[in-house]
Amino acid sequence: MAARSLGRGVLRLLGGVRGVGSQGPAVPRPWGSAPAPATPSGSYQERRAQAVREPAAFWGPLARDGLVWDTPYHTVYDCDFRSGRIGWFLGGQLNVSVNCLDQHVWKSPESVALIWERDEPGTEVRITYRELLETTCRLANTLKRHGVCRGDRVAIYMPASPLSVAAMLACARIGAVHSVVFAGFSAVSLTGRINDAKCKVVITVNQALRGGRVLELKRIVDEAVKHCPSVQHVMVAHRTDRKVYMGDLDIPLEQAMAKEEPVCAPESMGSEDILFLLYTSGSTGKPKGLVHTQAGYLLYAALTHRLVFDYRPGDIFGCVADIGWITGHSYVVYGPLCNGATSVLFESTPVYPDPGRYWETVQRLKITQFYGAPTAVRLLLKYGDSWVKQHDRSSLRTLGSVGEPINQEAWEWLYDVVGDRRCTVVDTWWQTETGGICISPRPSEEGAEIIPAMAMRPFFGIVPVLMDEQGNVVEGGDVSGALCLSQAWPGMARTIFGDHQRFLDAYFKAYPGYYFTGDGAYRTPEGYYQITGRMDDVINISGHRVGTAEIEDALADHPEVPETAVIGYPHDIKGEAAFAFIVLKEDAGDADAVMNELRSAVATKIAKYAVPDHILVVKRLPKTRSGKVMRRLLRKIITDKAQDLGDTTTLEDPSVVTEILSAYHKYKDKQAAGP
Repeated sequence: MAARSLGRGVLRLLGGVRGVGSQGPAVPRPWGSAPAPATPSGSYQERRAQAVREPAAFWGPLARDGLVWDTPYHTVYDCDFRSGRIGWFLGGQLNVSVNCLDQHVWKSPESVALIWERDEPGTEVRITYRELLETTCRLANTLKRHGVCRGDRVAIYMPASPLSVAAMLACARIGAVHSVVFAGFSAVSLTGRINDAKCKVVITVNQALRGGRVLELKRIVDEAVKHCPSVQHVMVAHRTDRKVYMGDLDIPLEQAMAKEEPVCAPESMGSEDILFLLYTSGSTGKPKGLVHTQAGYLLYAALTHRLVFDYRPGDIFGCVADIGWITGHSYVVYGPLCNGATSVLFESTPVYPDPGRYWETVQRLKITQFYGAPTAVRLLLKYGDSWVKQHDRSSLRTLGSVGEPINQEAWEWLYDVVGDRRCTVVDTWWQTETGGICISPRPSEEGAEIIPAMAMRPFFGIVPVLMDEQGNVVEGGDVSGALCLSQAWPGMARTIFGDHQRFLDAYFKAYPGYYFTGDGAYRTPEGYYQITGRMDDVINISGHRVGTAEIEDALADHPEVPETAVIGYPHDIKGEAAFAFIVLKEDAGDADAVMNELRSAVATKIAKYAVPDHILVVKRLPKTRSGKVMRRLLRKIITDKAQDLGDTTTLEDPSVVTEILSAYHKYKDKQAAGP
């Protein structure tokens, strides 16, 4: 399929305008001009101890020497988990886009910032730091011309491309707040996120390409903005030659950018001003707009990128995450670009045009670090080793896993087959809320052991604590508990947009004085950490977090469904999948038709990945006398642990368990028999 504009590179698509403009890039200021990325000195244990004991002495010099500042900060940190107060590098002013672009253009303008690995294999596009800065400035000027000011919110609904990165950086340059929405979300999900943030502008593309398929993003945006009164303009870039309907709100983006200058003065932002919002699912139905701020987030993303992955100048860093997730923000865009790295933007899928796509890309681009999800590893493992071994992977030095705990088999395949037993494998644990990697085998002492399928070591400044059900700290090794963090770090989220009380309730209420991650963990006798999974009603499907309440809300909107309960269960490929129990009205029509409508409703209101793998009709749900659904019992039933249901004395009617078991066994027998 022919590709217009975006397919020919960022500046090349705008009429071949060259040069940075008469003013040039913003000149790095003399105070903290970041001559080279700062790295903490001393041994791993010394650095770790200092970060815990003296946060100001540890993080202060790193921020001073590692970032380009307009105004120096006067206070390194001011944090108190009991009140939910989090502040870093107070009084400091800087611009994130200057740190990610201008400082590198000043030193090495023709070094490659991005390699766009397009959906069509072998058609990658390389974008230099100079080109990315010019494009960012043109887009920033376009936003300003159409009324976007400092503090305004801009929704970005785009696939991975240089222009989507430029859109993020353009917002950062003028002090606008970007909210990137994963391009797999439905119009209803997009509407909710736009309205919650009150976005003034939406940036999208006519169509997206993924795995050889065409995705009608502009059509989805058109449906969404009908219900978004705050949206004044929709800026439409072109990934394909296909013409799409352009209405009163719509602006052809490339044409508008071509009229603008390739220079835009950067806005000087306070360290704690908002950089971006990113929506994530919680245990309630409404997604949370997590707020990340400027200096602390950028420093943490850059430092973790450099130290966890052993990044060195000249490396080709390949993170295959979508920009719509925090992994794409921190380890496709902000971390690598702040470090002056070459970052790969992966537009396709792991099996297009065949299951060797990742490894052919590694060979062709000479990728040195490869960072992806366990779901993809488990999927590719099923295709066997030959798809890997037919491609040269000798450039690889570090392999990373992200999004969910990786299982032993997938870890060993990654190490043995993909890495030929010579690459470091880092199983990383972190969250949208944490901003960057918190627990990982590296950094560590030189040559320290790595235990398969275990995140292991806290990053500098991360202080894990395990808590029991009574809220007491669990000491020692060979113990499990709720994973909390007892000390603030620069990259963490500051609040939930427009609802700070919800932020406090979600993360600081369960264990006062501690940040509750929502995950459980096991600590080995040696003091290493292994993540055991979510403890709240959040399912991790192929690395995508979705609240069971969100799925339940979508199902319960059906007129024939008065009650529903959704739980997560283990899945060989996805890690976890959703299983829905529904009660139908007595006079409901064709149950199969209702099922199809329910699946369609979840896909439409949330996203296709959230559609339950199984929907079981039951007469009633197991409830306590106070009316609470005991999802614990449902989880036991579908994981074949019904013989160990635990305490059921609080059930309103214990016979409901027998009913549901009978329905579940009939459902399983029907599935085994096939169509």
